[in-house]
Amino acid sequence: MSKLLPFNYELDYKTLNFREHPELYRVGKGEQGVLMVEPYKSEILPHWKFKTPALAKASAQKIHELFLQYKAVHDFVGMDMARKFLQMGFTRARRYANHPSGRKYKPGTREETPRGNDPEKAESARIYYDIYVKAREDAEYKHLKQQHQQTYERAPSPSAFDS
Repeated sequence: MSKLLPFNYELDYKTLNFREHPELYRVGKGEQGVLMVEPYKSEILPHWKFKTPALAKASAQKIHELFLQYKAVHDFVGMDMARKFLQMGFTRARRYANHPSGRKYKPGTREETPRGNDPEKAESARIYYDIYVKAREDAEYKHLKQQHQQTYERAPSPSAFDS
C-alpha cells in the first residue's frame, strides 16, 4: 500500500480555488493549510473567535454549521477545512490558557515561557474541542476523507521494473 502525499506548500494558493479543484487538496497533518486554502479560508475565518467562552461557543457552532452545509453537498474539502478551524480553535485557546502571551517559547529560543492557567480560555478550548471531535468523528466525514485520500493522495508505488 502506498503512503499518503504530504501537504503541498508549492501550489499557488493566492489564485487557486479548491472548490473548483478539490483534486489538488491534501489533508496533511493537523491544521496544515488552514489559513491558505480558498475559498474556504475566507468563508470560515471571519467566524473564528475564542477570546471568551461565549464567543467560542457562537464561533464553534457557526463553524460546525458550515461543516454541515459542506456535508450536505458532499464537499469534503470544505468539511475538512471546517474541522481544521475547529481544531485550531481548540489548540489556540489552549495555548492562551497555558501561556497568557500566546507564545509558548521565548523569542529565538526553545525555552518555554511561564505557564499560566486562564480558566476562561480553558473553557473556550473545551467548547471548541467538543465540537471538533464531533466533526472529526462524523461518519460521512470519515468516509469522504478516506475516499479523497484513496483517490487523490496516494503516492505512486514503486514499480518492480524501476531500477
